[in-house]
Amino acid sequence: MGFKMGIVGLPNVGKSTLFNALTRTAAAQAANFPFCTIEPNVGEVAVPDPRLEVLAKIAGSKQIIPTRMTFVDIAGLVRGASKGEGLGNQFLANIRECDAIAHVLRCFEDGDITHVEGRIDPIADAETIETELMLADLDSIQRRRANLARKLKGGDKESLDQDRLLAVAEAALNQGQPARTIKVSDDDARAWRLLQLLTAKPVLYVCNVEEASAASGNSQSARVAEMAARQGAASVVISARIEEELAQLPPEEAAIFLEEMGLHEAGLDRLIRAGHELLGLQTYFTVGPKEARAWTIAKGTLAPQAAGVIHGDFEKGFIRSETVAYEDYVAGNGEAGAKEAGKFRVEGKTYEVQDGDVLHFLFSG
Repeated sequence: MGFKMGIVGLPNVGKSTLFNALTRTAAAQAANFPFCTIEPNVGEVAVPDPRLEVLAKIAGSKQIIPTRMTFVDIAGLVRGASKGEGLGNQFLANIRECDAIAHVLRCFEDGDITHVEGRIDPIADAETIETELMLADLDSIQRRRANLARKLKGGDKESLDQDRLLAVAEAALNQGQPARTIKVSDDDARAWRLLQLLTAKPVLYVCNVEEASAASGNSQSARVAEMAARQGAASVVISARIEEELAQLPPEEAAIFLEEMGLHEAGLDRLIRAGHELLGLQTYFTVGPKEARAWTIAKGTLAPQAAGVIHGDFEKGFIRSETVAYEDYVAGNGEAGAKEAGKFRVEGKTYEVQDGDVLHFLFSG
């Protein structure tokens, strides 16, 4: 299970530059004018995880297969997008298909790159985008509730539940609160997700700073961090320019470049880690002579459902999982050593898979 993150922001904040760097491709045209990205560009990147290489070396795996993350570069929103300004409606539909939203905010000064509203204020930029998404949600809710009116008279239970949730969302939005602030019961969780409200999606603020501020941020990114903390959202500091340069370098030179810039890791790594945390994701591994492979699941996933990520038949015919924690696998120099140390476990259908577990599934059929 990977996930899809939509990169949004006002024009000229560095979205496409960041996308190009992240996916190591020039598929998204980065240019100093609004709407240079006409269609959403989609790129898949490998999720870096140093544990995979360690496991592969121990097991003598011929191939390493990381899990993947999908980024969608969505063209620049502008004020009035919810009413069709710019290329608004098209972009809003693209956002709806994503699991999470990365708001790229301009936190750098550069006289050569124009700002669509003529000022550098990342908080105001975030509010502009949030407002457009909220207005789009309100419009969608009102239309849906009107369409449900006939079914409600007939007492259709599914329609009644849907209208009830839409009414809760509408009330929150009318009070200036995005739908993600609403606490939904476990019973309503699936129906709530199916509403596909734009403002129900988790948000990660990406502060695009100048190169000199990449390591520690600047006063503008500090303001964004405070805003994110108040909202219970996440934020990361990235220099899209640095990421663009890194994308062109071989791994050895990239490591030296990062050290020279005072950075411990690439912005991609920080962004992926923040994205995983945002969506409550974790990784487990399957390891053997043929391949060492990473799989992404939600935290709290039980063993049969984790097996189902590999193949549906694994979940249907699940018998048990043979389990070793990553640290124990490494300490024992493989499965045999872990067994000798008493760290090899057999788990059943109620086992909650942990981050870093090395698993082997047994199934019937």
